Amino acid sequence: MSVQHNCDVLIIGSGAAGLSLALSIADHCQVIVLSKSDMREGSTRYAQGGIAAVFDEKDTVDSHVQDTLIAGAGLCEEAAVRFTAENAKDAMEWLIQLGMPFDRRDEHGKDAEYHLTQEGGHSHRRILHSADATGEAVQVTLVDAVLQHPNIHVFEKYNAIDLIRSNNDEKAVLGAYILNRKNNAVDAIKSKIVVLATGGASKVYQYTSNPDVASGDGIAMAWRAGCSVANMEFNQFHPTCLYHPDAGNFLITEALRGEGAKLIHPDGTPFMHKFDERGDLAPRDIVARAIDYEMKRLGADCMFLDISHKPADFIVKHFPNIYRKCRSLGIDITQQPIPIVPAAHYSCGGVVTDQFARTDLHNVYAIGEVAYTGLHGANRMASNSLLECVVYARSAAIDIIGRLDSPVPDEVIYPWDESQVIDSDEEVIIQHNWHELRLCMWDYVGIVRTDKRLERALRRIELLQLEIHDYYANFRVSNNLLELRNLVTVARLIVLCAMQRKESRGLHYNLDYPDMLPESGPTILSKELGWVE
Repeated sequence: MSVQHNCDVLIIGSGAAGLSLALSIADHCQVIVLSKSDMREGSTRYAQGGIAAVFDEKDTVDSHVQDTLIAGAGLCEEAAVRFTAENAKDAMEWLIQLGMPFDRRDEHGKDAEYHLTQEGGHSHRRILHSADATGEAVQVTLVDAVLQHPNIHVFEKYNAIDLIRSNNDEKAVLGAYILNRKNNAVDAIKSKIVVLATGGASKVYQYTSNPDVASGDGIAMAWRAGCSVANMEFNQFHPTCLYHPDAGNFLITEALRGEGAKLIHPDGTPFMHKFDERGDLAPRDIVARAIDYEMKRLGADCMFLDISHKPADFIVKHFPNIYRKCRSLGIDITQQPIPIVPAAHYSCGGVVTDQFARTDLHNVYAIGEVAYTGLHGANRMASNSLLECVVYARSAAIDIIGRLDSPVPDEVIYPWDESQVIDSDEEVIIQHNWHELRLCMWDYVGIVRTDKRLERALRRIELLQLEIHDYYANFRVSNNLLELRNLVTVARLIVLCAMQRKESRGLHYNLDYPDMLPESGPTILSKELGWVE
């Protein structure tokens, strides 16, 4: 039986962005956090490397800003970059106060300086980390704090279906329809403010480092509700994911290269010096393209990452999780190189927001990977992602707290109508469309693109979209159907943005336009500009 829930703020997503916001506003209002899986699951948990912030006296905010601008290939919005870098230390100190266990130089000294590492694109050691499982430590820290707060109510195993638009104000929403997967009922949540913190959309690709929940839900819901999106063509492929049939989506952190690991051919020869003067510490877009090129040139299934020249105790101490995972697969990283391939990792584009995470809709916010803030430009620099989550969550909190007493539309939310649908007896269609969509995106809209590949992708995606829409209209919703519906929407947005960009820049590389234009800006899609579903 359907139920209507009520709250002041509905946060859709339970990663670093969503939980940071919940904790920042919960003293002032009633909060519901919607988690599609277990609240400990999500992309945050799998982030290994760390979080960038200026803690070293030899480092500066200006240096962090410049490194980010360079990595973003001239497409970052400098105001967003500076805002993030200037607020990074305060954001990390807030996390530390919650109990975040960042590594220190002296593991036995509570007051010792933090151990900082360096990653691709960074000119200084400024990466705070918790061994090689920083994301998991962040998630545990935030979850522990959330569970202790009486005003935060977590709904686990719920899918957000769509935002509920106001009939009286085209720029406002009333809440969201949600699928309770425990009883397969569609409920509604009425809320003064809705926040999208759903993460990215890398599951749109056949090969990804992301967990299963990264299906672009927030981007698709925001687009359907009328929000603008931007820079969807910039999909970051992490250069180094573990290549092994039993590895799953296991990431090999960039911090290995920061500590001296070398990318090598199967015969042991290094190659990154041929592609960039920064060698193995070049930004991710350059490294991923280099690996892709060498694999295709040599006809190799993978390249290798070698840190075995470092002392074994150093490797085991700094990268215990990677060491254990590889050993479980018969790979001793203290003695032999790690087989790696690129995989879809991060969505640099998303729902257009401002400094306070506000979208085009009056009471809808977007934070974290779901959002386009202007921070990442054409390529996200390593360890700026979790940072963005916390900085913009805290900024959004300031604005939200100030708007809690604002008048809201006094409208009734009608129950979800299932009178015209039946239970599906053709689940195979969802699985077939799922695989076709993700393979199409990998083959035609991957690391290297062409106009013909993009045109082929768009034709196939639009046919799939029609078929999925027909299926959605006739059958009861399920987790797989909702994710597929959202992924095909996001896939189309990615291709439309890619087709507009007549150059190669950052993560978008088109063989038909191999050079960067002298001047460029974000690729923005808006229904007000004529783009339709």
